[in-house]
Amino acid sequence: MTHEHRIALLIDADNSPASKIDEVLDELAKYGVINIRRAYGDWKSRHLNAWEEVLHEYAIQPMQQFAYTKGKNATDSAMIIDAMDLLYTKQLDGFGIVSSDSDFTPLVMRIRANGLKVFGFGEKKTPEPFVKACSVFLYLENLGEPPETNIVEVTVNEKESIAPPAAKAGVTKLSAKELRSDTRLVSLLRKAVEAAADDEGWAKLSAIGSHISKQASFDSRNYGYPKLKDLYQAIGLFDIQTRDKLISVRDKRLAQRPQTTSTQ
Repeated sequence: MTHEHRIALLIDADNSPASKIDEVLDELAKYGVINIRRAYGDWKSRHLNAWEEVLHEYAIQPMQQFAYTKGKNATDSAMIIDAMDLLYTKQLDGFGIVSSDSDFTPLVMRIRANGLKVFGFGEKKTPEPFVKACSVFLYLENLGEPPETNIVEVTVNEKESIAPPAAKAGVTKLSAKELRSDTRLVSLLRKAVEAAADDEGWAKLSAIGSHISKQASFDSRNYGYPKLKDLYQAIGLFDIQTRDKLISVRDKRLAQRPQTTSTQ
């Protein structure tokens, strides 16, 4: 029997829209079985009425947190405590955290230090430290449109791999100029190709995706492109070729270099 990856989903209901829960569960289901589903907040507050309507439908356990002190977020503390308890008492393979709050950054780093994956979901206002800390982070605004059919495989551990969710259409695509102006993105894409390249500079797309997943919270959909191949093509800095249904990528700068010849 193959091992089913077990995932615990923790939701900051005070700081997340209930309207996206179906998409979040659909995304996580592609990575494994969501054994634990909990939503945290002050359920006496009218602010959470939308969440109350979906709890039973999606088998989500509400976790009550009273606002003991004005201006302090008891929900964050409760989620962090529960996450640490689950980390050491349950045999999990990953966590899904739904929040746009940077307070969870240390928690994510601690979970990943134990070898587990963390799949983050938040709005585009989510602070960058939290986004980068996650194994994979998806903006909620990018979810909810009809999906494309193609996916790129990413490595979860040395023995097994999981295909990430299919990308969603309808997201605003960044132009080539905008992509190239993101120096961090350009560096990431180039270094991934370099790390997986053969003697001629060509790197298989699957190997590139695997390399990127090991070092950064990255998803091409956050840039408006459903597949990693689409992003590499759009940025215009790489050559793409397909042989025997295998896609390979090479830095265009290699093709522009003059060929050297040896002399006797």
